[in-house]
Amino acid sequence: MSDDLALMTATRMVKLYRSGELSPVEATRAALTRIERYNGVLKAFNLVAAEGALASAAEAEERWRLGAPRGPLDGVPVSVKDILLTKGWPTLRGSKAVSRDQEWREDAPAVARLREHGAVILGKTTTPEFGWKGVTDSPLDGITRNPWNPAMTPGGSSGGAAAALAAGMGALALGTDGGGSVRIPAGFTGIAGLKASFGRVPAWPLSPFGTLANIGPMARSVTDTALLLNVMCEPDPRDAYSLPYDGADYLHGLDEGVEGLKIAYSATLGGHTVDPEVAALVSKAVDVLAELGAEVVEATPDFKGAAEVFRKHWYAGAANLLQHYDAQAQAMMDPGLQEIGAEARRYSLLDYLGAVTRREQMMIAANSFHRTYDLLVTPTLPIPAFEAGVEVPPGSGLARWPDWTPFSYPFNLTQQPAASVPCGLTAKGLPVGLQIVGARYADALVLRAARTFEKAMPWTFPDLERTLAREPAPTR
Repeated sequence: MSDDLALMTATRMVKLYRSGELSPVEATRAALTRIERYNGVLKAFNLVAAEGALASAAEAEERWRLGAPRGPLDGVPVSVKDILLTKGWPTLRGSKAVSRDQEWREDAPAVARLREHGAVILGKTTTPEFGWKGVTDSPLDGITRNPWNPAMTPGGSSGGAAAALAAGMGALALGTDGGGSVRIPAGFTGIAGLKASFGRVPAWPLSPFGTLANIGPMARSVTDTALLLNVMCEPDPRDAYSLPYDGADYLHGLDEGVEGLKIAYSATLGGHTVDPEVAALVSKAVDVLAELGAEVVEATPDFKGAAEVFRKHWYAGAANLLQHYDAQAQAMMDPGLQEIGAEARRYSLLDYLGAVTRREQMMIAANSFHRTYDLLVTPTLPIPAFEAGVEVPPGSGLARWPDWTPFSYPFNLTQQPAASVPCGLTAKGLPVGLQIVGARYADALVLRAARTFEKAMPWTFPDLERTLAREPAPTR
């Protein structure tokens, strides 16, 4: 029962809280038991507040007993990525350069919303330093590992959040996504994750990576992702770029299906190489959408030059970040982060403005594309998970993490909603993700299609006892 409870969806938990068949204390204990048992290997959490979580759960239990829950997440165990400010706890962002000796007085908007709705916050999940890359290891926290095979990376930068969910360490997680950092680890660990339309989820303080950055819901089911988004997108005046709050319920219409939708399928998004196993699984997933009534057409938006445009934006963000730290602090940081910041310092202002102009052209191309197509589907990633502790697959000849994430970062540039849902396992038992993308502001439609696919292709999570027995914990 404990393992089943640890992997229970938040939606079901809340239903059982309401009926009195389950207590938030029981759910929280199940999550904490999994953390105690597996976090030493997986390194999904860098801070666990067991005593505080159990106290919060007991308060939630009493509210449910009285029939007065605080909100739709009351008593649900949740984790927070260590990029987001969390009152009373250090937010070190995977960096030795950030001082713990601060008062930590404020919550980021999404964290504040969790507290207001009664969620039980278990602790902080690991991130690469300042969330700069698509895998999760850092000078501060070491290497985070994939529950499907701990020799492999869970991806990043929300790798701790994804590993925690796949391992049953909480029902929901807050992640961030500046170039795929929710969707990459969702794809590598077999969970659901959404990068909403830019501005849908209020953020503060704003990321040094600018308007690429988003706060995203992560869960073991699409329904739970929508449930969490409902809470996260409530307004906060501290975000200068947030969309007007419209009160939308993203649970509404989730089960309306895809019949009659016109869906574009881009297997390579303009010619990127895809691992044959990944390509085959994604192709089968697209066939499922067609069988469910969607009209599927092969088509690709004009994202020519997206890699260079993203690099100019992302590396400039790294330089923006690093300028706030002196040479001594920078010397403690991830060498890769220092390298991309140094490259950006060689850009001219006109180089950067040229990338901004091309980004605007991509956004217009996406707008035009979605006048014809309701949705676009692609692989989430062109490869399965690779060895943990390195930025690029060993022997690949690739230089930096964006070289193996060509399906995710374009939609940070265009600010479109994009979700990842699992669509199968490779022969080596590693998850593969299907990415579903909508026009800007069509977040509900993206979730609806993702839920439709999820219902048609149910998913299970790894047996960690068996996985860790088969794949002994790596020593590096």
